Amino acid sequence: MDKRTLHDEFSNIENDLKQMILRLSEMKSTVESLTEKNVHLEVENKHLRSRLIELEKETSATATGKNELSKSRMNLEKIYEDGFHVCNIYYGSRRENDEECAFCLDVIYGERK
Repeated sequence: MDKRTLHDEFSNIENDLKQMILRLSEMKSTVESLTEKNVHLEVENKHLRSRLIELEKETSATATGKNELSKSRMNLEKIYEDGFHVCNIYYGSRRENDEECAFCLDVIYGERK
């Protein structure tokens, strides 16, 4: 191999290496960008999952309604379910045929200010 061919071969290899370095640099910046987006999405996903759990707790609490009752109201509810009135009109008397009493339900589930 003569000196001219050897020099041309080195020039070709050098150009190929420069192109590879450029491609590697582009790939590196793309990977950095994707990593940054991934981290951002993971944080957002974490926040959304925690918010979803909060909403599910709120929904289940309002659906059952029992989580909103105080301990004393839960006791009144149990007495009512056992078949007795808890309202101030018929307090302590048995409910006939377990029919509902609007006064009792207001005492148990009514909103107080």
